Amino acid sequence: MTSDTTTTERAITPHLALIAVQIMFASWAIVGKIVLQSMSSVSLVGIRICGAAIVFTILQRKLSGLLRLPKRVIAWLGLSSLLGIAINQLVFVKGLSLTTAINATLLSTTIPVFALAVSIALGHERASLRHLVGIILAISGVVYLVDPWRANFSAQTTLGNILCVGSSLLYGAYIAVSRNLVRRYGALQVITWIFQISAIITLPIGVYAWSGSGLESVSGKMWLAVIYIILVPTVMSYYLNAWALVRVAPSVVAIYIYMQPLLAFGLAPLILGEVWNSRTILACLLIFAGVAVVTIRSRSRAIEEISEAPDALAR
Repeated sequence: MTSDTTTTERAITPHLALIAVQIMFASWAIVGKIVLQSMSSVSLVGIRICGAAIVFTILQRKLSGLLRLPKRVIAWLGLSSLLGIAINQLVFVKGLSLTTAINATLLSTTIPVFALAVSIALGHERASLRHLVGIILAISGVVYLVDPWRANFSAQTTLGNILCVGSSLLYGAYIAVSRNLVRRYGALQVITWIFQISAIITLPIGVYAWSGSGLESVSGKMWLAVIYIILVPTVMSYYLNAWALVRVAPSVVAIYIYMQPLLAFGLAPLILGEVWNSRTILACLLIFAGVAVVTIRSRSRAIEEISEAPDALAR
């Protein structure tokens, strides 16, 4: 193998890894919809978070051991756990159970825009004209898809869409709150701590949900799907994303988020029988345009952080 071939492979491999991350993440919404036919959203969230916490803890102990952190840092990790994992996942998965996988995945792409909006609100950044245009475009797409003027909260997709938007907003706040933790203590340390704390928070709720949800009747195929959710769109996607981040620019990572709804557009009709219509397509174009305006060649610290966060694409 020549040096030129090796160099080419090194240049291509991170992009292949990022494509794999997007496929894994897009599959989470689809496989999650299938599992939600057999168990409640709270049960699925509890199992996913506790399962991932166990896997991350094992990996961390094998690699370098878990650091003891100051109490004030634990407090920030606790807040990050609530915003980024515990409450976020409860809201997202409940929304996923009430809307389509296509809508849930599409609305997740607004995370960079919400991260920027929260950062501006907290005074971490100054709003530029380009930022405001991008936020307005993306929010217009969200509003058009949710259609609040004709909203009927007894309609499942409307409430599900709103919950997915709320989940993206929570995640944007999580990025703003946890901005210095990963840089100071390292990605794997922080994500292990966050999942451990999230597991402690969600375990009592999960146990209560499990006791009344008849998990003993869940089929073996569904449990395999749950294991897939824990290992592939959670643990593996995190690791591949973290590996790729040290080899490509953060701005490149941000662009790959566009693949998620496109994959969902292709896979959800085949697997779940979902359909997309003109409203979904127009909303997609508006959201894509808004995210593009605030991410492409952006000097925004919020956008850099959402790109650099190793768990950002493994939500």
